[in-house]
Amino acid sequence: MNVTRLQKNVFGEEIATCSDDPVTGFYRTGCCETGPEDHGLHCVCVQMTAEFLSFSKASGNDLSTPRPEFGFEGLQPGDRWCLCAARWQEAFEAGAAPRVVLTATHEAALQVCRMEDLKTVALDLS
Repeated sequence: MNVTRLQKNVFGEEIATCSDDPVTGFYRTGCCETGPEDHGLHCVCVQMTAEFLSFSKASGNDLSTPRPEFGFEGLQPGDRWCLCAARWQEAFEAGAAPRVVLTATHEAALQVCRMEDLKTVALDLS
């Protein structure tokens, strides 16, 4: 798929890069862009925490263990990653949500997550 930077963030602006190290995004562009192939809506840019990584592992999605067969080094606290919107919302409701970078979070996240919830843990709001 030809993903362009014309995709918008939750503010309706051009989406910012989430992370180039590790390279994230469903399309591995560094951005939380989404498209028809992305059934999980990997569109919420988060900064990983130990608490969330433990929560995710306990919920059946181990993001911290390296999986070299998939080119995945495993995530550490402080890494930024494009997370599934539903997983973020689940973690938020459980009190374990990682911090969010709103300028790098795709507007499609608003199909699943409430803007008010995202703002409560936003890294880029003053």
